[in-house]
Amino acid sequence: MPNKTLDQATTRVGFIGLGLMGSRIARRLHGLGWNVTVWNRNPAPAQALAKEGLRVAASIAELVTSCDVVLSCLAHDAAVEAVYLGENGVFSAVKPETIVVEMSTISAELSVRLHEEAKKRGIPFLDSAISGSTPAVDAGTITLLAGGEKSDFDRMVPIYEALGKQWFLMGPGSSGIRMKLVVNLLLGVNMQAIAEAVSLGQHLKLEREVLLDVLSKTAVIAPALVGKFAKIKANDYAPQFPLRLMSKDMNLVGDAATATSATLPAASAVQATFSGALGASGDLDLSAITPFVVNLKKN
Repeated sequence: MPNKTLDQATTRVGFIGLGLMGSRIARRLHGLGWNVTVWNRNPAPAQALAKEGLRVAASIAELVTSCDVVLSCLAHDAAVEAVYLGENGVFSAVKPETIVVEMSTISAELSVRLHEEAKKRGIPFLDSAISGSTPAVDAGTITLLAGGEKSDFDRMVPIYEALGKQWFLMGPGSSGIRMKLVVNLLLGVNMQAIAEAVSLGQHLKLEREVLLDVLSKTAVIAPALVGKFAKIKANDYAPQFPLRLMSKDMNLVGDAATATSATLPAASAVQATFSGALGASGDLDLSAITPFVVNLKKN
């Protein structure tokens, strides 16, 4: 494909990974008129999107050889490694002119490996991490944090415009995922702080609904977390961003801190709390950490 920005009328977009975020991204691009082909390791989500008019590839090789740009959004390092570096993965079939954009939250080490492999093969490659949960995807208001070459980043702007409200090139390869770990450190710590504030308020016998209503309106609550109060108030923990993925991200933060000798006492405490909540609440929304903390008992 010529080195120019992507044109909606002619660009063929491939999307790999159809979980809570990926399925919504693929659906949004299709709804805005992009020509989207999808593939998922579990075929059921892909077949659901096929009913909405999206094309489903039979294999990764079929998807990457038929598309001009390939996006992926997967759950963790193991899934990304299998999809990209496996025997029949992306790098086994992708064409040099195809731009590849990896959007998962993964370790910086794996992101570096992907960039190195793409460079060996002459493949334009970006890590382009997503900041924002499922409502932001649906609304087209996510933030995209990219690492890679500026020329590749500039080519992606039409797709970024379809998905987000803002996008940033953070630096060379893996800079986007490194920034995502910084952002998610704040998200995790802030969510635990909210959980502890609610716990203290309830233990101080403040009326629960008033406590939640007022706390959500104070200046100390980050805008991205205001919506969590409605979920806490209604005891509705249907996943927008599952707690198990937040816990995985806090583990990545911990690994990055260890690798770089950064000391993160608050993040370490949050990492332990989220890990402890996985058994009962892992598939629920991140905000489910609140009842877990409220019900914690002192040793």
